[in-house]
Amino acid sequence: MKVITGETMQRIDRRAIEEFGVSGLTLMENAGHGCAEKIIDEFGYGPQKRAVIVAGRGNNGGDGYVIARLLKEQGWQVVTFILATQDEIKGDARVNLDLLSEMPVLYCPEQGGLDRFASTLKEATVIVDALLGTGLKSEVTSIYAEVIGIINNSGKPVVAVDIPSGIDAATGRVFGCAVKADSTITFALAKCGHVLYPGAEYTGKLHIVDIGIPAELIASAEGHEFLVTSAVRPLLRRRSRNAHKGDAGHCLIIAGSPGKTGAAAMAANSAVRAGAGLVTLAVPASLNAILEVKTTEAMTIPIPDNNCGLFGDEAFTAILLATMGKDSVAIGPGISLNPEIAMLVRDLVANVSQPLVIDADGLNALAEDPDILLRKKSAIVILTPHPGEMGRLTALSSDEVECDRIGIAQAFAVKYHIYLILKGAHTIIAAPDGAIAINGSGNPGMASGGMGDVLTGVLTALLAQGYEPFSACKLGVFIHGYAADLVTFEKGEIGISAVDAQERLPYAIKELAGSG
Repeated sequence: MKVITGETMQRIDRRAIEEFGVSGLTLMENAGHGCAEKIIDEFGYGPQKRAVIVAGRGNNGGDGYVIARLLKEQGWQVVTFILATQDEIKGDARVNLDLLSEMPVLYCPEQGGLDRFASTLKEATVIVDALLGTGLKSEVTSIYAEVIGIINNSGKPVVAVDIPSGIDAATGRVFGCAVKADSTITFALAKCGHVLYPGAEYTGKLHIVDIGIPAELIASAEGHEFLVTSAVRPLLRRRSRNAHKGDAGHCLIIAGSPGKTGAAAMAANSAVRAGAGLVTLAVPASLNAILEVKTTEAMTIPIPDNNCGLFGDEAFTAILLATMGKDSVAIGPGISLNPEIAMLVRDLVANVSQPLVIDADGLNALAEDPDILLRKKSAIVILTPHPGEMGRLTALSSDEVECDRIGIAQAFAVKYHIYLILKGAHTIIAAPDGAIAINGSGNPGMASGGMGDVLTGVLTALLAQGYEPFSACKLGVFIHGYAADLVTFEKGEIGISAVDAQERLPYAIKELAGSG
């Protein structure tokens, strides 16, 4: 599913009007009709139904006026509150406002006059939010903030027109406050703010309606891919009936330190579960016996560690030798933050030629000198930071990262010509050419230690199997989240572990392949 920004939608509207002769009034009428139809589908017909339309002065308000008229025609009782004076309503919105001359319309341009508004909501079947729309770019203040607070505290069902008022359509950011909708009806294409958090949490159930935009404009619009099952399924490859383990690739995972052998084991075991033919785990020599117990199917290579459980002075040569003949390499899970290990990671980035996945402590090593990525030897490098690690890579706070997840991930991937997976609710996947995908699988139960190690194993396995890197990223992130979704279906979201998700990986792949 394609998702776009509010600015892109404005360009689409403008081109539909200027190049294809679709009038703005027609688009507004179609938008209002689509919304009214969805509202009636959910709440029904009849004079016992009461709608309160809350509208602003722009085209989002104009859509609300159309909805008011059409609901009235279907027998609803409708009251329209407008946070502006009548003279402030212009253009197509004014045309539709004038059609409400026989209906109750109340103007509330200033704070302090909202007692009647609040009392009217008590009788509402549904509140329709047509206040601000997708063009908002500044903090919500004054009467708009007051009205949004009243709506959110009303206890009534809320339907948002296009996007909940107060949400940035490009980033999902909340501009101070926002309407908490039960459902949102948007036009032509979903917006980024509908699927990126926190906006996704305010959107509720999302409906997309056709308003008569020419199909070629929708097809050619710049946007990002939101990953759902139908988008991911074609990426999966079926195995030949005479396949053997050598056909499914050989992974090398460099991981582990005292107290963090679990991270190494989860990454290796997840690579096995994700279909790698062979998995080798390179671990500090004094931890080798522990990892041999924790990893039945994966092989282990003890790497010199000076008997301290950390990769030692001779580790670089031994690891580089271990990469020979491997189809993909991962480094980072549980390797610790030791300064010598940070140097080892940077040396490996400059010398490993195989497709490379870097996670966890490996990312912290890069944060000291991200420009080492400009000197990488491998043509395919995938980084998998969470917002804190992304902040360290970019010298930003995690809050700054969260405010512009797409923009920051995209800029970093393009600058360093790498693939970047910015983890979190609806993970962002950025490619070196600027392409973006947004993951649609996963759930809050994944807020549990070790989930990132599982993802590292999945990605390394897919690269070893020969998947194109952007496809491997999209497929790996989606499978990872989908496996966790299968777990929560059985166990709920509280208390699931990374190993729970790991064990569900084959089942997730089976279902996505359409054989389950």
